[in-house]
Amino acid sequence: MNKWLTRLEYKFRRFGIDNLMIYITGTMLFVYLAENLMRLPVSRLISLNIPAVMTGEVWRLVTFIFVPPQNSPLWVLVTLYFYYIIGTSLERTWGSVKFTLFYVIGVIGAIIAAIISGVGTNTYLNLSLFFAFAILFPEHQILLFFVLPVKVKWLGYMYALFLGFALLVGSWTERAAVVMSLLAIIVFFGDIIINKIKNYKRYGKQRRNFRNSMKRQRDIYGD
Repeated sequence: MNKWLTRLEYKFRRFGIDNLMIYITGTMLFVYLAENLMRLPVSRLISLNIPAVMTGEVWRLVTFIFVPPQNSPLWVLVTLYFYYIIGTSLERTWGSVKFTLFYVIGVIGAIIAAIISGVGTNTYLNLSLFFAFAILFPEHQILLFFVLPVKVKWLGYMYALFLGFALLVGSWTERAAVVMSLLAIIVFFGDIIINKIKNYKRYGKQRRNFRNSMKRQRDIYGD
């Protein structure tokens, strides 16, 4: 997977977009202000709606990434700032080409998910940025609710549990949508996740063997 990703990154090295998250979060903020100050139904016109795409509104296949969160102004500003910080951190770590590739793969996954379910969203796409950040910087601390310091890895675990729950109880359409929305995570971190699962299983097996060995010694020599 890593070799394939490296070749893909080299092939598309000319298409990297510097400061990609500035453009994305800035446009999301503009859309939010247009909707709430000018009362323009922008999100409705740019959201990813497959039936509308089939009638010729093909711009929705791209513009859905600019649909802002539908929350209070303060929460929107915090969310967009969070997206910006995480996105720029990933771009500094990977470079603009690799980060752009990550985001584009996520967009493709979100479109496939929309084809499956009929209506798409950029929610999982944007959360995949956080998931990638949690994998790369698990010990980084953030202030939850601006007060409580929490390591990013614990929030990543909570998000993984949320996705696991959705996969367990959701319909097959919902399951496929969740998986495809996280396509970029699977492509970029599939090897790392598989190795961590293997290491966890190996560690668990070693612990069981150690406990069994100690139990046998107690049975032979007594307490």
